Amino acid sequence: MRNILLLVCCAVLSTIAVGAFLTETGQTRAAAPESLRLSIAPEQGPPVVSVQGFDVAVLVDGRPLEEYFARGKAYVEAIEGSEYEVRIRNPLPFRVAVALSVDGLNSIDARRTSAWNASKWVIGPYQTIQIGGWQMSSERARRFYFTSERDSYAARLGQASNLGVISAVFFRERRPIPVPVTPPPRPRPPYEDDSIRDKRSEAPSVSSAGESAARARKNSTVPEPDDEYAATGIGRSVQNDVRWVNMELDSRPAAEVSIRYEYYPVLVRLGVLPRPYQRPDPLRRREGATGFEDRRFSPEP
Repeated sequence: MRNILLLVCCAVLSTIAVGAFLTETGQTRAAAPESLRLSIAPEQGPPVVSVQGFDVAVLVDGRPLEEYFARGKAYVEAIEGSEYEVRIRNPLPFRVAVALSVDGLNSIDARRTSAWNASKWVIGPYQTIQIGGWQMSSERARRFYFTSERDSYAARLGQASNLGVISAVFFRERRPIPVPVTPPPRPRPPYEDDSIRDKRSEAPSVSSAGESAARARKNSTVPEPDDEYAATGIGRSVQNDVRWVNMELDSRPAAEVSIRYEYYPVLVRLGVLPRPYQRPDPLRRREGATGFEDRRFSPEP
């Protein structure tokens, strides 16, 4: 049986509910302060359900950025220098875990993995969490903000290949089921083996992330960052306390939501936003001309 170790976020960045994340699939127990055990509480009022079931939005100053749909994707306009948060809603009556990546890097440990192997945030039934930064420790995070590719956190780690995208992959919690007298062995996913599980049992560290980034720079060709395009920086430090909990997940994702973000000129070039006229169109003005209006005398110029 696959079991997941998760860490619950309960401070500044999660204003409505709390989050959680995992680091391995082996059975693990972790103590949590008693004051945190009741931090996951149902949201007041009816559950909020988006068209797709799971809702992901980008917030600046507490307000969601308008989404534009084109090319089969959802786009938002990045505002240079602005801090932002990612709001995630769970429309289900049971807990889910969500792997959240920004610019291709996990928001918890800044690693690039599959969604299944990624550390995850836990969302309670009908709850909402707001993730506003990279988790740096069990007590601290550093804020997301819109910046250039060259100044981005991913570029600093040498992983500037997936900038401009926020992706959330949801996994349902596995529900208890009656166990027969002689239960059949549960098959593992084809990509799972003991060596992978043993590697994931090691807690992530800043040094290991730095070593992985160095190896990535040596073994791959990293595109040259460009100041014209939007990316996410690593900003000011804020308190964000977290704790570990146990959770078992279905191996198949329940949903995936991705949002592309770009600065206004790039959205215009992509055709997502209409190209504005640099000056009034003379032909359109002339076509709207009329011969008379209701006026008694000629006005002074």
